[in-house]
Amino acid sequence: MKRFGTLSFGHYGPLGGGHQLSAGDSMLQAIDLAQGMDELGVNGAYFRVHHFARQQSSPMPLLAAIAARTEHIEVGTGVIDMRYENPLYLAEEAASVDLISGGRLALGVSRGSPETVVRGYEAFGYTGSEDPRGADIARDHFARFLRAIEGEGLAERDARSPFGGGTGLQRIEPHSPGLRSRVWWGAGNRDSAEWAGRTGVNLMSSTLLTEDRGLPFDLLQAEQIDAFRAAWRDAGHAGEPRVSVSRSIFPLTTAEDELYFGGRQDGEGVGYIDGMRSTFGKTYAAAPDVLIEQLKQDAAIASADTLMLTIPSQLGVEFNLRIVESFAKHVAPALGWESTRD
Repeated sequence: MKRFGTLSFGHYGPLGGGHQLSAGDSMLQAIDLAQGMDELGVNGAYFRVHHFARQQSSPMPLLAAIAARTEHIEVGTGVIDMRYENPLYLAEEAASVDLISGGRLALGVSRGSPETVVRGYEAFGYTGSEDPRGADIARDHFARFLRAIEGEGLAERDARSPFGGGTGLQRIEPHSPGLRSRVWWGAGNRDSAEWAGRTGVNLMSSTLLTEDRGLPFDLLQAEQIDAFRAAWRDAGHAGEPRVSVSRSIFPLTTAEDELYFGGRQDGEGVGYIDGMRSTFGKTYAAAPDVLIEQLKQDAAIASADTLMLTIPSQLGVEFNLRIVESFAKHVAPALGWESTRD
């Protein structure tokens, strides 16, 4: 593990006791937290994307705002549901954020996770899927998105246009060189990880895998990572791809930490998500020295270059920044972390 950042689900709504976290509060707090993390040398701030839910649904304005207020931290998604996306408009937005940030975008996309509605992407106008989960729509959109950010001409120029004219095919603008290398695919199983490797995009693997082969979660995930890298090499892609995993990790350094997370050493488990048998990762909550030893034994963390910490964003900027700072000071250096400020 060389890098770490936070993965925020961006929940908002009632907090109990008459308190309310609005959508605006959630986004403004995310910007403030990212600024604080940038000053600490944390490597990334990443956001889950969910439609028809009280969470982040249109991440590009948020990422652009964070990029404009920070200097070093990577800004990204984990992940955008491609079933809902106009691939050419997403290509324009992604290039814009990448240019604003100076190449700091880490754009995670995928088929999408379980929804709060039934086939919500159809309400966005994307119909005709022959797959019960819309995976065919997601892959088609993703293929067109990649063509767009690679600079391929996609629309015939109008020779009679008063705005330049010409002949041949016109690419999407703006174009951000290098953006293609900063695209990630969120893979939930070995097959999708191998597909990402063959396609030549980076890999995001989360705390949930949609497979169960009787292995501990970290070993199952490490096998997924190995399969991804093997597929990358076999496809002949140059360089080394990046790989991230996400974990719920809480260093217990204060009485408040103990109150919220003491005793939260939730074990991994198996269940059904979106109709598929799935394996869930564990929650780590312990004193820093104990965490170091536990995390060193996590095969997937050892294999990945980037670790994303899932954070309880509803608890506010000050609380989350303290969690992140505790991890940065007391745990991450022992795992091989390289700060952006070094």
